[in-house]
Amino acid sequence: MKIIHKNQTKEFKNSDACIVTEYPLGDKDINGAVVIVKGRYPEKGRVTNEKCKELAFIIRGSGKIVVEGKEIKLNEEDLILLEPDEKYYWEGNMKMFVPCAPAWYIEQHKKIEQ
Repeated sequence: MKIIHKNQTKEFKNSDACIVTEYPLGDKDINGAVVIVKGRYPEKGRVTNEKCKELAFIIRGSGKIVVEGKEIKLNEEDLILLEPDEKYYWEGNMKMFVPCAPAWYIEQHKKIEQ
């Protein structure tokens, strides 16, 4: 068993519109974070995870995700699974819980300027 308390988290500002609170489990197979989106992330273009599946559960708020050009509206308690290499962006005012498998790491997360 592993537990991460709030005072053990690490906060990252991906952009003015995207704040991530990472719960560092130290497990290569899975990790989790709370993501707050207020606006559009990324500001331009899209992002992709080359290796990780990303699951997002909307805790609070609403918005949308655009995946491979398809717009999907999101509301509280919706869940979406992003597969590796899918290109997407978030937009709205949402708080999400986001686990990734294998564990998310920066080198596999890419911004695409299209």
